[in-house]
Amino acid sequence: MQLAKPRLDIGLSTNDIGPMLAFWQGEAGIPFDHLLPIRRGQDQHRHDVLGSVLKINHHAAPLPAAAPSGYLELMIAREGLSEVRALADPEGNRVSLVPPGHEGVTQIGVRLGVRDLDAHRRFYGEALGLPEERPGAFRAGESLILLEADPEAPADAGMQGTGWRYITFQVFKVDDEHAAVLAKGGREALAPVTLGTTARISMVRDPDGNWIELSQRASIVGSLA
Repeated sequence: MQLAKPRLDIGLSTNDIGPMLAFWQGEAGIPFDHLLPIRRGQDQHRHDVLGSVLKINHHAAPLPAAAPSGYLELMIAREGLSEVRALADPEGNRVSLVPPGHEGVTQIGVRLGVRDLDAHRRFYGEALGLPEERPGAFRAGESLILLEADPEAPADAGMQGTGWRYITFQVFKVDDEHAAVLAKGGREALAPVTLGTTARISMVRDPDGNWIELSQRASIVGSLA
């Protein structure tokens, strides 16, 4: 996969935006960037995390009481720390502020619990084409994906529900990357679609069904063609 931005983005969903913004902007110290209306009843509060985007999606309609996804934790490298500071937001989403270099995290890391470690190593290494720095640790530019075996991980993770729900790769040609992932065993969740003049996106799923967005964003690549 050819990344148009050398960093991952990550998205979570909530029905109760006030306490979530207070936590992420206050206790976690993540700067707010801007508000992006997605559709009627859904607004995305975008925050800058060392060049990655933390997308806090506020849904006006009640979200289903769904099982969590396999995305377990966001790790953020924070200068000046000498030890890990483990936190959780008001809805239990885990975030750790870590000394730069902790477990290889120099920018952000996403910890992902998986049922079959070998299957996911093949998916992230072959279907997504990410370099594996050490067993189960995949580099996406400056960001890191950390796989860990978890027998309690979902077998068919859903997009709807509160909490961590997806990660995003910014790419140059979403149609090409989407087709390449499917050709190497990825599952399609959403075929490529253009969102006005903002982006052309698609969704694929890993072996446990965790959702992964591929995004060709006009502000990054200049064209949606």
